[in-house]
Amino acid sequence: MLNYLKLMRPEQWIKNLAVLAGPVFAQKFDADSLAMTAIVFVAFCLVSSAGYVINDLLDRGVDAVHPKKRHRPIASGTVRPAGAVVWAVLLLAAAMAVSVGALPGAVAAVIGAYFLMILSYSLALKRRMILDVIIIAVGFVLRATAGAEAVEAYVSPWLIVCTFTLCMFMGFGKRRCEIAQFDSLEEAAEHRQTLLRYTPELLNNLISVSAGITIMTFLLYTMDRDISTTFPKEHLLYTLPLVVYGVFRYAMLVESGTMHGPTDIVRRDRAFQATIIIWTLLALAIITEDRWGDRTDASGWLGINRPMTQAAPNPE
Repeated sequence: MLNYLKLMRPEQWIKNLAVLAGPVFAQKFDADSLAMTAIVFVAFCLVSSAGYVINDLLDRGVDAVHPKKRHRPIASGTVRPAGAVVWAVLLLAAAMAVSVGALPGAVAAVIGAYFLMILSYSLALKRRMILDVIIIAVGFVLRATAGAEAVEAYVSPWLIVCTFTLCMFMGFGKRRCEIAQFDSLEEAAEHRQTLLRYTPELLNNLISVSAGITIMTFLLYTMDRDISTTFPKEHLLYTLPLVVYGVFRYAMLVESGTMHGPTDIVRRDRAFQATIIIWTLLALAIITEDRWGDRTDASGWLGINRPMTQAAPNPE
């Protein structure tokens, strides 16, 4: 059973924390919203694990010769393909049961669209250069969108843009990590065909460009005065040094070749962990400032709560 649990890749579930973005920035901290967010998280863990099992089934041949992935249950032979197929079906059925039975229809539709997208990725799109990284970034957008929809928060363009640009940057970094594990591009291409054209020089340029876009998007959001929020979002500008440091440190680590990808960096690099924790604490303090301050204007996550009608001033 332990091998079947490994097939689910629980260490990758950290990616599904993207569903928290909407509820947190919309200040949906009531019990019902937290419960809905937890259900969305579980649903994404199940459906993403089903996708991982399918991907491992399709890639078992190339994974068997990979220096790290050869230890995966299917590639190593500890789980038979037939058993993996049954496990994938059970995981997908559980995900759909949770989605349809406990979540709004719009959220269930987003989760279903996410599965179809990752299935298409495993079957064909992962062999399409550039598009493979875009698909990964869109997957995070769908996670964030589902989290916002579950708590009935308006999904603004900022939710899409900020999530997409950050995850695109991290996706190109992941490809750079993959190349660093091999002695030559030809050897890397045996594992993933697109790596033959993803040269280190090209990826360095793509990482640099996407890093700049990521930082610029964050700045534009904090300085956009057209979006009224329930918290003083302009104060997020003061966290810019942490954002810049985190982005640049990530770029440095992926180029060093000592990490295997974003999840590995988050789990192993203490400086990167500290940056995330400090930024999160500061952002939460800013987001909840209206709860201990006097701010009464209302809207939502990166502008995602719907604008509320402001009460007329008391003539007295």
